[in-house]
Amino acid sequence: MHRTLVAAALLLMSLTAHAERVTDYVNPFIGTSNFGACNPGAVVPNGLMSVSPFNVMGSDLNVWDKDSRWWSTPYVEENRWFTGFSHVNLSGVGCPDLGSVLTMPVTGSLQVDYRLYGSEYTAETARPGYYALTLLNGGIVAEATATLRSSIERYTYPDGGEAHVLVNLGHGLTNETGASVRKVSDTEIEGMKLMGTFCYNPQKVFPMYFVIRVSKAPSSTGFWKKQRQLKAQAAWDSFSGKYKVYTEYSREMAGDDIGYIFSYDSLEAGEQILVQVGVSFVSTENARQNLDEEQQGFDFEKVRASAETLWERDLSRIRISGGSDERKTVFYTALYHTLLHPNILEDVNGEYPLMETGGTGRVEKGRHRYTVFSLWDTYRNVHQLMTLLFPERQTDMVRSTIDMYREWGWMPKWELFGRETFTMEGDPIIPMITDTWLKGLRDFDIETAYEAFIKSAGTAGAHNAMRPDNDPYKELGYIPLGYFSADFSGDNSVSHALEYYVADNALSLLAEALGHKEDAALYRQRSLGYRHYYSKESGTLRPIDKDGRFLTPFDPRQGENFEPVPGFHEGSAWNYTFYVPHDVEAYARLMGGTKAFNTKLRRVFDEGLFDPANEPDIAYPYLFSRFRGYEKYTWHYVSDILDKHFTTAPDGIPGNDDTGTMSAWAVFSMLGFYPDCPGEPYYTLTMPSFDKAEITLGDGSVLTVTRGDGASRATIGGRTVKNYRIPHTTLVNTKYINWK
Repeated sequence: MHRTLVAAALLLMSLTAHAERVTDYVNPFIGTSNFGACNPGAVVPNGLMSVSPFNVMGSDLNVWDKDSRWWSTPYVEENRWFTGFSHVNLSGVGCPDLGSVLTMPVTGSLQVDYRLYGSEYTAETARPGYYALTLLNGGIVAEATATLRSSIERYTYPDGGEAHVLVNLGHGLTNETGASVRKVSDTEIEGMKLMGTFCYNPQKVFPMYFVIRVSKAPSSTGFWKKQRQLKAQAAWDSFSGKYKVYTEYSREMAGDDIGYIFSYDSLEAGEQILVQVGVSFVSTENARQNLDEEQQGFDFEKVRASAETLWERDLSRIRISGGSDERKTVFYTALYHTLLHPNILEDVNGEYPLMETGGTGRVEKGRHRYTVFSLWDTYRNVHQLMTLLFPERQTDMVRSTIDMYREWGWMPKWELFGRETFTMEGDPIIPMITDTWLKGLRDFDIETAYEAFIKSAGTAGAHNAMRPDNDPYKELGYIPLGYFSADFSGDNSVSHALEYYVADNALSLLAEALGHKEDAALYRQRSLGYRHYYSKESGTLRPIDKDGRFLTPFDPRQGENFEPVPGFHEGSAWNYTFYVPHDVEAYARLMGGTKAFNTKLRRVFDEGLFDPANEPDIAYPYLFSRFRGYEKYTWHYVSDILDKHFTTAPDGIPGNDDTGTMSAWAVFSMLGFYPDCPGEPYYTLTMPSFDKAEITLGDGSVLTVTRGDGASRATIGGRTVKNYRIPHTTLVNTKYINWK
């Protein structure tokens, strides 16, 4: 298979030598500032392995600096202090984890403290599947590329002389520092790095196994270990006193803050050392097999060509024309970001870690087991994009979550390498799978999924992993103040309930489709409980206590700067007040009618109350189109958000990308349609950004969206659109939307 990909890459390069390549429009540095938490490292679509430059240290080498506020990404554009390539990284997330097993090329005398061996750098370059920089210390050129489960790095030492390749197993983004490493031969080591404590949850740890090889036998090898501080140790204040190097010991080591050294006494000028890393979340044997099967020998260019071929193939599912190169770069980089997560988890032999049990499973041949389900984010639009473009992947993602239920007894909320992190709120798997099923993907066990949904919706809170506050929700129809989140983020009662309402609306739709009429009626009624929170006095949703009294005093703007506020999570009341996507027309009547609803919604945008980086309100611009005559506001505000917040600069994403969620918003919005309510198979149309977009759907057919000069209305199949909210079936069956 690998040889086939390489041949395809060479053919593709030949055929497109004078043609436009969509990968040329990807800028991996977008989203590496302004809390975007993206990194420019090498990865293939949905690959387990990713290799990122790690520049966690800033100019003050005595402190963790990141961008002084954000530690959840291995790379920030403003920093310029490289301490190695980290392996297996998260993209766009708001909590630190993984980003570990750092490999670092150095020259000169040996140093094992990253504050001393790190280097400033220049000449960065990145494109899909490839990254490179030049270190100012020694002029070393460091390059990286990747396969699905392994990586290869190429270090060019221009001056030769004494050199080293360091493997730091303590440094990284995870809050765990423990690891083990064993010397297998002069050119190979194997080991385990402990990961976990995502969002500082102390119970959720898991091992990552690795095998590392170098292309040239070293002159010597060694280990290092950070020493325990002793009060009588006078030299402790010097960096060198904190680390002990073991050059005579050559077997294995375990503990906190350990590392390994490949040393070369005298390299030739311009000589290259290549480093391969294979990983597994099952065993070192599997890590070695992953590496052996995905790379034959040390051939950097072959791996790089294969990676770029995979990206060209996937990104070419959408071909656009018209518009500026800058807009194309925004679009294709956003599409690129949507294909970074979820990641495959199984090894080449099909094995993967079972959910929350410590055992090992084996995926069915021809299928993939996926991980990194940031569902509170991605259930809104990423999975809808997968359903359109890559239905086979979306099906496997759904099958993966159903298998998690079989293994653990619960569906995931925010799953990470076989561990549930309980991050954020709601029951997002219900609308994600319902949306997939209602759009026609059926190759998974919907009855088992439905069983899991009924369990999470009906189980008492004390025994409910997904809905710990389910008792008052079922009894009262809302969650009162005084209930605290499983992720230790505080009293988020309104935020939780709003997510449950969306989930229960989706559950009612699925129940109806499966013939469960009573369930459908029950969960539809529960989904309408948002009405309890509406305050005419504030004109917003507002927290209430168990006796139905509104929180007083109350400022609906409190929380807009992410300061803690009762009832709402990471936002103000304005960021949640219009998050009732499943009952918009009735909600408008509650607010005083169509005009009052839309006037208040415009106020959100015009007075700066809208946060384009906050998931609950990212669909706000599309609410206008639920009402005849207000569609122009959708077109205006969507265009305005794209222009202001999605650019080609490092800060060109409005905050955390959230494993592709913000990028998926941009992809859909620039194409001209958006999935406005998770779980409902509908889209709202908006003015597309390009003259023409040709979207290859999962069945191989092409959906074409065109926009003429002075466009002011849309037609589908030649008929003028009067209702700008259309069913999924209309979109995929008509296959032609024209704005004129």
